[in-house]
Amino acid sequence: MISPGTTTVDLAKRLRIHVLRMTSSGGSSHIGAAYSMADIIAVLYGGSLRVDPRNPNWENRDRFILSKGHAGACVYAALAECGFFELAKLETHYKDGSDLSGHVSHLGNPGVELSTGSLGHGLSVGSGMALAAKKSGKAFRVFVQMSDGECDEGSNWEAILFAAHHRLDNLTAIVDYNKIQSLDLVSQTLGLEPFADKWAAFGWGVVEVDGHDHDQLRAAFAALPLQGGKPTVVIAHTIKGRGVSFMENSVLWHYRTGRAEEYEAALKELEAS
Repeated sequence: MISPGTTTVDLAKRLRIHVLRMTSSGGSSHIGAAYSMADIIAVLYGGSLRVDPRNPNWENRDRFILSKGHAGACVYAALAECGFFELAKLETHYKDGSDLSGHVSHLGNPGVELSTGSLGHGLSVGSGMALAAKKSGKAFRVFVQMSDGECDEGSNWEAILFAAHHRLDNLTAIVDYNKIQSLDLVSQTLGLEPFADKWAAFGWGVVEVDGHDHDQLRAAFAALPLQGGKPTVVIAHTIKGRGVSFMENSVLWHYRTGRAEEYEAALKELEAS
């Protein structure tokens, strides 16, 4: 895991700097989506997940699925920081022949459970993994990091019904609720509110947190399952582009790549934080 003396706040800062360098060097995008979930990923890989980089296929490891696969640079960076592979590999991100594709891929990347890209699939697969664990008496838990925009997908609501029906209290969905998707605000694309009430009505335990507050995130993950016999959803209220002032709450930075003056300004701000 992370080196002794490194806090999850330190890790989140490193993840954001890695993502800036990776996306700029390789010419990929989705930096805003990576930044909004960087604190969540830092808390998970900073100790909340039961994983072992020395034994990535450990049978009882927790399974983490990045359903919002377009933000894969942040997960790659976390895996490298935790020792699943060398940090130098991050320099190949999004370049010809690299295992580190723009959307997260399990091929050649220890620690990645599932290749994702098309939205709306992660929770369905995660529900299947959680059911398999229950049926086989395995102790592992399943965490699925989702975006708010992908909650437009009907497949997610089928999975939400399925997980509650099968009482999958070893399953946790985390929604990166940054209120912006692709080309517009979530509220202008397909409004989700009352969001927490919908999950509760579907039979899930629900907790809402500040997705940039590490203490709140850590406490939520430590309390799992929120209710016995129910899957849990952590609705994490976040800011798109968190960490760089001119990227925050901006639709532009869903697809934009930081280059030249923008890159230098972003790096300076992150290093000073």
